[in-house]
Amino acid sequence: MFFCNQQTQFFRPLTGKYREQIVECLRLLYTRLYSAQADYSRIVTREQVVETFQEVITRTPLLDLNEDETGLPVRNEREQANWILNLLMEYGWIERQVDEATLQSSYAFSRVGRLFTQPMVEVTGGQFRTRHRNTRNTRNALQSFVDQGEVYDLLDAYEYSERIISDFSDVIAELEERKRQLVREVESQQLVQHASDEFFDFMEKRFMPDLAVRLSADSVEKYRDEIQALIGKARRKRKEFKANAERALRKAAPELLQDSNASIYWMILDGIESRMHSASEIMLPALRSALHGFTRRADIIIRQLSFSSSGRQSELAPICQKLSELPDDQQSARLAAAGDALASINVGFVEPGLTKLRSSPIYRVVNTEVEEHGMADKETRRQLFIDQTMERAFAVNNQALRDYIVKALNQGHRIHSHNLPINNARELLMGAHAIEVGTAGNRSSEFRFKVEPSGQRVHTDYFDLTDEFTIELIESEYAE
Repeated sequence: MFFCNQQTQFFRPLTGKYREQIVECLRLLYTRLYSAQADYSRIVTREQVVETFQEVITRTPLLDLNEDETGLPVRNEREQANWILNLLMEYGWIERQVDEATLQSSYAFSRVGRLFTQPMVEVTGGQFRTRHRNTRNTRNALQSFVDQGEVYDLLDAYEYSERIISDFSDVIAELEERKRQLVREVESQQLVQHASDEFFDFMEKRFMPDLAVRLSADSVEKYRDEIQALIGKARRKRKEFKANAERALRKAAPELLQDSNASIYWMILDGIESRMHSASEIMLPALRSALHGFTRRADIIIRQLSFSSSGRQSELAPICQKLSELPDDQQSARLAAAGDALASINVGFVEPGLTKLRSSPIYRVVNTEVEEHGMADKETRRQLFIDQTMERAFAVNNQALRDYIVKALNQGHRIHSHNLPINNARELLMGAHAIEVGTAGNRSSEFRFKVEPSGQRVHTDYFDLTDEFTIELIESEYAE
């Protein structure tokens, strides 16, 4: 269970009027412990933690919501820092560690406290993250597994593929939030310069380094075929290789085993393939749609503000100023006259260029009723049998026709159509279709049949008069 021992009221420090101060204290302490500013050669004492919290309390406002939660008197900054430290230790965010040799105390995040503080640091956007590289990381990890057979590379590829979906979701949510933030700022400030600066700042600092790479150089569509090919290679590995990988996976990641009869190896490969399909077919179009919506909204707002600031509406403030200086009776008269002018009815003609006649769509009617057919009678079955037999009897197969001509040549290279041997009805049918071998034989890359008319008409035992052709087996011009 999560809410047990010191974590029974784990989120209590974040629910009071001091929550902003506490969150900022957690962020700064996390930066001092785990970022580039951290000094790993020194231990963090209580005095250092208190000084860090004092720095935060000085610049962080108090959220006074008229709540008397603690009933404590007003504290100075150092007392407030000590109180926040004790509060975080009490509810399991920070823990005190004692060196048994020197009996010196140090302070650090608990495991759960560090995991919950990390998103608070990342949400500020101050850290650089190469989120767009997860697609390439999936490809590289799979390539390493196929080449070397190390199961941890396969597990890394499985983890990277999961991050691809989560990164898409994060970016789409960020675009939607920025779109709402842009609307709120415009409504509150009505400054076209500030709105355009916010938009171009996002395009330069967020779109170019991350989203542009995600949609071009690191597009999932670009690496999807490579990843699919690597998954196919992993599936076609020898049985001994897959058996060894399965045993290693069951030891390294037993939590993935949901059924003793199921294979973790195949489950991971299927999961990566499914995630790549979802990222390419679902998440990437959703990201493009969200980005298009954000840029379109920004363009509309900036155009509207530019038009408003440059148009006649900019004269509204001076008019209101002059109106406020007039006596009350003149103000009422002028406002009444403006109301009458606005309430007038304007009658005009419709612009022909803006009038379009839209045709109604034609819907296709599909009959989905199921009709029950009875058994066919004897005469119908007899007719079907005759039709099928006749079709098979007069059907000519290209391969059979080619074999017949080759046999008729009998080690030769040329034969006339009326000299083809006919011993049965099947060979008679083949002889009638003999000239078709000119097309059927062209599929060969080394030899082909050349059929040319001789210009003569001859009489045979089976035809009163028929055109004569010469059939010749020649070597193809492109044969090596």
